[in-house]
Amino acid sequence: MPRASPGEVWIVDLGLAAKVRPCLILGDYPSDDELALIVIVPHTTAVRNNRWEISLPKPFLKAGVFHLQQIQSVPIVRLQRR
Repeated sequence: MPRASPGEVWIVDLGLAAKVRPCLILGDYPSDDELALIVIVPHTTAVRNNRWEISLPKPFLKAGVFHLQQIQSVPIVRLQRR
């Protein structure tokens, strides 16, 4: 599996309630001596036009925003594909 790098968009399994969705990778890939977590911010199409949303248009994504209030660390095994 390729390693995720900051600035890339990956499909990530965020759990049962949050679904599988595109996420912007914020953190660097963990070293062998670190926890196997990576920091992401999820993409949503439910735009509310508030200060916590950032629009980073990507041709492969539906119109939407990355929601900064949902920044989280996820296990790298939840990253599915770039």
